Amino acid sequence: MPALHMRRLFLLLALLPFATLAFWPGDNRDKGARYVAEIPVAQLPIEARATLSLIKQGGPFPYARDGIVFGNRERRLPAQARGYYREYTVPTPGSGNRGARRIIAGGRGAEYWYTADHYRSFKRVKE
Repeated sequence: MPALHMRRLFLLLALLPFATLAFWPGDNRDKGARYVAEIPVAQLPIEARATLSLIKQGGPFPYARDGIVFGNRERRLPAQARGYYREYTVPTPGSGNRGARRIIAGGRGAEYWYTADHYRSFKRVKE
């Protein structure tokens, strides 16, 4: 095989893993809500349902950081103005810290999102 064809083949094989990232099923960057799974409230862990109830009541919240602005830096939720999203801790039994689970409230309770893996993926809470 000529050297030019070998270089092209090598370049193609080197770039292939990056090209597939755009279509990876768990990757919902940028296009946000179009690719995000939903989860009914009844299927949330009991601790997430309790946190959701506290959010709707306006507190009191057990963690000092509950209610802070969620910046959506990972861009896994639909783009919104800063301050649109707020994050709340979902306690993880047996964890010595806040754990990885959160509920993100958007638009003053217009929508809710659940993450069990510290913002790597989200499921929109279906009420």
